[in-house]
Amino acid sequence: MRTQLQKRIDSFRNAFCGIRHLLGSESHARIHLVLSCAVIGTGLSLTISAVDWCLVSLAMGLVWTAEAMNTAIERLVDLYSPEQDILAGQAKDLAAAAVLLTALVAVAVGLFVFLPRITAML
Repeated sequence: MRTQLQKRIDSFRNAFCGIRHLLGSESHARIHLVLSCAVIGTGLSLTISAVDWCLVSLAMGLVWTAEAMNTAIERLVDLYSPEQDILAGQAKDLAAAAVLLTALVAVAVGLFVFLPRITAML
């Protein structure tokens, strides 16, 4: 019988497999990875405050979460509705819209945090 610790370890292993799958199969996730690294580098070079790090981290985390959920929804729709279906298409479009909206909010957060510092340097 598996222990609680083994179950927890398996849950983390499954989550990391999901991240690996997300990065390996989704080009948008790889774009998010590059942009996340750029944002982290910019934050480090501009020495943003702890509050700003919280805002930026939250925005990035929400984008990553939306992208993972979008991918999961796409996979489920493809599994259960392999043929063209208007509702299946709408479900996939709505999931993609969630990623876009989250990314736009993250861009706004980035502008609020970074733009004043960048313009002050000019």
